[in-house]
Amino acid sequence: MKTEVQLQKTSLIADLKSLFKAGVLLANVLPVFSGFWLAIYFSGASFQENLGLFLYTMVGSTLVMAGALIINNWYDVDIDTVMDRTKKRPTVTGHFSMKFVLSLGIICTVLGFVSLFFTTYEAVFFTFVGWFTYVVLYTMWSKRRFTINTVIGSVSGAVSPLMGWAAVAPIDHTVPIVLFLILFVFQMPHTYAIAIRKYDEYKAANVAMLPVVRGFEVTKRHFLFWVICLFPLPFFLGELGKVFVILATLLNIGWIILSIKGFSVKDDIKWARWNFLYSVNYIFIIFLLMVIVTLPKYFG
Repeated sequence: MKTEVQLQKTSLIADLKSLFKAGVLLANVLPVFSGFWLAIYFSGASFQENLGLFLYTMVGSTLVMAGALIINNWYDVDIDTVMDRTKKRPTVTGHFSMKFVLSLGIICTVLGFVSLFFTTYEAVFFTFVGWFTYVVLYTMWSKRRFTINTVIGSVSGAVSPLMGWAAVAPIDHTVPIVLFLILFVFQMPHTYAIAIRKYDEYKAANVAMLPVVRGFEVTKRHFLFWVICLFPLPFFLGELGKVFVILATLLNIGWIILSIKGFSVKDDIKWARWNFLYSVNYIFIIFLLMVIVTLPKYFG
């Protein structure tokens, strides 16, 4: 049996994970690392000699992204109260005061930018673009009003590899631009899958997600369009080798097939759940694979 102190500790950890949106945060940290690693690789620099720069970049970007997610929790408390999947967040349960949450979000953001100022101004710029787009343009302006909220939110997530790359080298190479495009395009069907799965909750909270405003059939057409847009992108990353291009293409073909099945399925929620799982694994494999295929040449 757990003691009261252990239960309180477990509850605190769970509250912090929920407040920081740990899963979302970690999903955004990997592209930052991949961007940094690939910039080192293509510029011919030494990772060991840039270890300090790496730490400033990773700590700074993680703190800024955490700050943005916390402020999102603070601002969306009224929506989170309505939606079942967010009712256990500490902003809803009252475990943390709203003043504390906002203060923590601001502190994380400021400390993150302080760390990033030891990298490059370009990295600071892209990080600010991501933070401003997510906090102001997405959370505070578009999320409750327009279906383009998904497009705007996707921009904020897509800059993460640019943050990592720009800490090492200028964004004057094809690779970081394609990384941005992959993340931007990926987030569209990924978010649509979530919105279909949680349709009733978004509708109850009056959030202008595409399935709520236009229905499932229109959303499925948009879904397929964006998945098809992913297909040509790996071919612009030929410098990463044939193995990467082939595996990424197979992943894209698999997702296209799964997307097309959406027009004939009887259970839309189950189809959306499968697409959500596919999308999470897809982006993890893609960005991890970019690092793996460059390891032999880097150490060789």
